[in-house]
Amino acid sequence: MTAPASFEEFWPQYLEAHSSGKTRWLHVFGTLLGFGIAAVCLGFGRPLWALSAVGIAYGIAWISHLVFEKNMPATFSNPWWSLRGDMRMVQLALTGGLKSEIARFQANKSA
Repeated sequence: MTAPASFEEFWPQYLEAHSSGKTRWLHVFGTLLGFGIAAVCLGFGRPLWALSAVGIAYGIAWISHLVFEKNMPATFSNPWWSLRGDMRMVQLALTGGLKSEIARFQANKSA
């Protein structure tokens, strides 16, 4: 597999690496939990504590890869696009578009 030259090339690989619904759910949960923890910490004037949110969010996501996907998180090979992929996946999950996005890429893959 060649390295993607753009995020749009990376996105289908990201979705494939998150093929389990459990992994996707844990990523969305972990990301939202991380944002919530960061907001609370910042709200109480504890910016350094807010950094713990990053570890919590990524910890949940990485465990899901280990347990359900049996693959290496994209964070290690492409951290910025992986973060962008996480944000896109959360946005699509919250707006109800994730299932159709997955179906679109599965259709393109089999065509």
